[in-house]
Amino acid sequence: MLAVLVGAVAIAFSGILFRLSHVSASTGAFYRCVFALPPLWVLAQLETRRFGRQTRRAVTLAWVAGAFFAADLVLWHNGIEQVGAGLATVLGNTQVVMVGLLAWAILAERPHRSSLTAIPIVGLGVLLISGVFESGAYGKNPGLGVLYGITTAIAYSGFLLALREGSRDLRRPAGPLFTATFASAIGCAAIGAVVGDLDLTPSWAAIGWLILLALSSQVLGWLLISTSLPRLPAVTTSILLTFQPVCSVIFAALIVNESPSWLQLAGAGCILLGLVTATIGRREAAPAPEPELAG
Repeated sequence: MLAVLVGAVAIAFSGILFRLSHVSASTGAFYRCVFALPPLWVLAQLETRRFGRQTRRAVTLAWVAGAFFAADLVLWHNGIEQVGAGLATVLGNTQVVMVGLLAWAILAERPHRSSLTAIPIVGLGVLLISGVFESGAYGKNPGLGVLYGITTAIAYSGFLLALREGSRDLRRPAGPLFTATFASAIGCAAIGAVVGDLDLTPSWAAIGWLILLALSSQVLGWLLISTSLPRLPAVTTSILLTFQPVCSVIFAALIVNESPSWLQLAGAGCILLGLVTATIGRREAAPAPEPELAG
């Protein structure tokens, strides 16, 4: 749980760093993945030397996760341009409801009672922060931003579930993340080429922000999160990850002068309450058995 929360704080800066880079949606998504590949490749090679190659199933699921992540990043970056980094991040985290229901329906993983209780609390917090109960909500085009946010949440749900299932070998978190990031870079480039907003020669200042984005979020943040995904129930992980939008709203207000209203701050309080509710009364999960080594 601690690793998920630290990872959530790391990825909370993602939208802010994208805004500071002043690049297009596809450009930011593409370079976030590209600049993360070298350190992830080194870590993945160390895992391969120690434990052997990944299974075909793990590789396939990582490619699926990467496809979802490419859609997630491009949609989310477009949402940031419409409603700001804080609110776009909150809208994307409506996956807290979707991923638990998908895990129940597809993986037959019944959520713990405390996690189910937290879902409506967190959902209310997400709605409050999104500004749907206010007139003159923050953002250039809040309606379009909400549409981007909902589709981002769908793609984000698919990414989390696929990465979680592909990371069942607890010894090697970097391998699946490297494959997913590589697949996402290809997907972002393809989307950018079709849409026409991919810039292969951003400014040096933009490159600096994008390198920081890649190392802090894609490498550090998602390594911590992907290490924890297979160790926790899917809905619990999703609720813990809603710590990200809370931090994003706060950091966006401090760094890029986004101004949340009192209702949005109340929504942040609801999400924190949901985090506490999700963890109180939760039974200690039995430790996962060590995977057998191939002979």
